[in-house]
Formats: sequence, C-alpha cells, structure tokens
Amino acid sequence: MKHTKISLVLLGFLLLACNEETSVTPLIDQQDPIAKSEIDKTIISSLQEDDEFKWSEASDEMLWSALIHGDSVLTLGYQPAGESDINGRISEIDIQQQAWISASDRIIDDAILMMQNQNPDLDEDRVVIRRHEVLPFIDLKVSSLEVVKYFRSLDNVRYVEPLGYEVDFPVTDDGRIESSKGCSNDANYGIPSSDYTNISPGAKASWHLYANNVVNAWSSSTGSSIGIGLIDTGISPNQDNLNSNFNSGYSSGRSVNKYGFYVSSWWWWANPDGPDDDCGHGTAMAGVMAAPRSTDGSSVGVAYNANLVSVRGTGDVVINGGKEKTGVSDALVFLGNRSDVKIISMSIGDVFSNSKVADAVRYAYGKGKLIFAAAGTSTSWTNWYGVIFPASMNETVAVTGIKESGYTRCDVCHSGSKVDFTVIMERTGTENHPLSLAMSGNQPSTVGGSSVATATAAGIAALVWAKNPGMSREQVLNKMKYTADLYPNRSSSFGWGTLNADAAVNY
Repeated sequence: MKHTKISLVLLGFLLLACNEETSVTPLIDQQDPIAKSEIDKTIISSLQEDDEFKWSEASDEMLWSALIHGDSVLTLGYQPAGESDINGRISEIDIQQQAWISASDRIIDDAILMMQNQNPDLDEDRVVIRRHEVLPFIDLKVSSLEVVKYFRSLDNVRYVEPLGYEVDFPVTDDGRIESSKGCSNDANYGIPSSDYTNISPGAKASWHLYANNVVNAWSSSTGSSIGIGLIDTGISPNQDNLNSNFNSGYSSGRSVNKYGFYVSSWWWWANPDGPDDDCGHGTAMAGVMAAPRSTDGSSVGVAYNANLVSVRGTGDVVINGGKEKTGVSDALVFLGNRSDVKIISMSIGDVFSNSKVADAVRYAYGKGKLIFAAAGTSTSWTNWYGVIFPASMNETVAVTGIKESGYTRCDVCHSGSKVDFTVIMERTGTENHPLSLAMSGNQPSTVGGSSVATATAAGIAALVWAKNPGMSREQVLNKMKYTADLYPNRSSSFGWGTLNADAAVNY
C-alpha cells in the first residue's frame, strides 16, 4: 500500500521506538489487561444506573482490555477534517469522494505502520480487516494500548470500539446462565382451541390477531405490494409456507427473497453462511408477519399478501458478537438500498449500543425505511433494564408486548420511556403466546416476548401502507400513533399504547 504522510504525533511516537542502532524496537504494553469480570461489572453497573453504556466514556485501558478479551478487532468510525455531526445525513455521504478516501487512508496507513513497528513481519492484510464500502468505518486488527490511545486522540475519528467484546451473563445458584438466545421453534401440539380461530380457506388465526384488531383490518387491506425486510436468523428451508407455498390459499401475487450476511466462522475472510435459519427465531418472526392464509391448517400472518425479504444477520437474537454486528449492519445497508422494501423489522438487539450498527440504522432510516425494533426480551438478569439497542435509537420504532388485561408487560418483556407501541401477546392466566410457523410442517408453533410484538407491529404497518401506498413513512406512523389506545397521552412505560390495526388502516 502506498503510505500517506503521517502526522507529527505518530512520527514522534515512532521515533521514540528506535534505538541508537536505528532498528525498530517492538512496543510492548507494560501492563496487564483489566480483568474481564471487572469490565463486565462496570458495564452492568452503568446499565443499572443510567440505562446505557457507551465505550466513548470508558478509559483507554478499559477499552484496550475489552479489545484483548474479545477478538482484537477495533472498529473506527471516521470523517474528514472539518466534518461534524454526520449522524443525521449518513445516508447522503459518498465515502468514495477524495476527502473521505484520504481520511480513511490516513487511519489505515497509521495503523499498519504502528502495528508493523511492533511486528515488522506483519502483513498489511492482517491489520486491515475491512474498510466498509458504504459506511464510514474501518475494522482493524490491533492489540496495543498505545494504538488505542493514538486513534482516540484524532479529531477525524468519530468512535473507537472493540468489535467482538461480549458481556458474560450472571450465573444463578443452580448453574444456569440467565440469558436466552431465543433459538427454539418447535411445533406446539398442545395449543388449546381457544387460542385460535379456524378461518377460510383452511388457516388458523392466532388469538392475538383479534386482540389487536388485525382480522377486521383484512376487509380493507392484506398488505399487498408492500415489501417487509426482516433482519433475523434467516428462514428455514424446510418450512414450505415460507418457500414453495408462500403463494397459497388467499395469498397470491407476491414474492419471498432470502439472503445471508452472517458469518459464523472465526476466520474473518470466510463467506457468509447463507440465508437458512439454524435457530428458529427468524422463521417464527417471518410467520407472524407474512405467513400465507393457506389451506393446510397453519397459522396466518398479519400481512398475508405482503412481500418478504429475509436477511440472515445473526446466529441468534442477541447482537453481541462481532459477527452479529457486522451481519446486521450489512443487512441494514442492503435493505436500505432496496426500493421494494418500505419496512424493516428487527426482533433482535443487545443491552448496550454499537456504533457500527447505529451507523447502519441511520443509513437505512435516511433511505426512508420505517424500522421496528424489539424493546427487549430477557430473563431476570436484565429484566430491570429499559429499552435495548437498537430500539433505543430515535430512528427506530420500539415495540414491547403486554398481557390481555390492562397495561401489564409480558413476563419477559422490557418497558420504558423509549417504547413507542405495545402489542397484546400474552394471555392473562395461561400466559399463552401467539401462533406462528414452526421450522417445518403445518402444525403451528407459539412465540412470545417483545419479538412477536415487533413482528406484529411491522405487519400492521404493512397493512396501513398497502391501503395508503402514496403515503410517506411519517404519515403511516402517524396513523398508527393516532389510533393507538393511549393517544394523545404518552405513557412513560408503554408509549402511545396498544396498536389497533383496523383503526389505523382506515383512519
């Protein structure tokens, strides 16, 4: 690579590393990393006190230690000198312009020089993992505290974050980890008949479709011609109703497309795994939103005539590893650039934010997409926590689930001031959940949490937009807001309240 002129700061840094014989002495960090347990404790404490954690507020030593305990990949957001506050216009930026190329070249050249100063035999392609093609960030393989300090001191570096650091979940007395990856979607053969209604031409309508007034909305809209983008764990190739039978029964003239950006391999150069669901969560969410109104006794989706674009961005429901963050950010850019997608549904998230994914959310939002995100579903270790990322962002619509009677959140759902809407998805007393499609076959599965609430809300948005195809994102969202049952008063825990599909479609 042709190196650009480095800064005086970096030059001084390199000169200090040279001995009297002009050879380069490898720089060695003279301290041990902070223990992972201490980093986790600090992060969880910040979440408990402030409902958020930001790497920008961590010390250089803590950030570097997290880098060492993770995959040693550092993500740097950049911008040219003189640029400021690009968040609101990130979708308009062309990083192929010379000012942006020069800014990223400088970071890459500096990183290579500094790392080769430590290890002269290090190849350049072992330092530069990726310079993103659309968004202004770079992934670098680094391991030095001095490198972290240097990049955090630069004015043209927007953020510096460890990509692959994951918080270890607390362990209970009986040895269970208090966390759920959301990976289960087996057929439920114990669904009581009171939890669904048989409807023509042979489908099952989940009880929660009536609770949220979806069934009545079908007389006005079924989601025809609206594209929903799903970012999740993919779609099962064995579920015919999301493949060869996507157009069946009363569902016709629509399409399903499947893509994959998630890479499970530890090797950074590996190819994506593909679009197939190994978890079950994505299949269930696709079923809630867009399963056909078929003849085989399976459950019907909210928008059963909508088009579906499924992108596998994760291996499970938590965007915590570097592979998930990369997969989700790529999925958001991909869907943001598709003119046939108006809505993006993300029933996934994490308890603290990631700037790479945040950049991608803002990019898709800037492209006019209406983005729904789950407010959070977890067991007791984070059930105290408010709305998770990316539902906590202003660019997303945060959805949580509540029980049938009154405003009581579901047993594992999060709530908080950043919630925008609620969906009824848990029966009082039995605690039964809505129906969806299992990994294969016609027998429905059941699915809970804010995940199903989010998928339901995305489907309702498709119904509204299909009835009013010329409307903007803001107009569609306002129809949903004005007809939610708490409007015009906004709850500090449940936003505008429960969605009313029929009222929103016909408002």
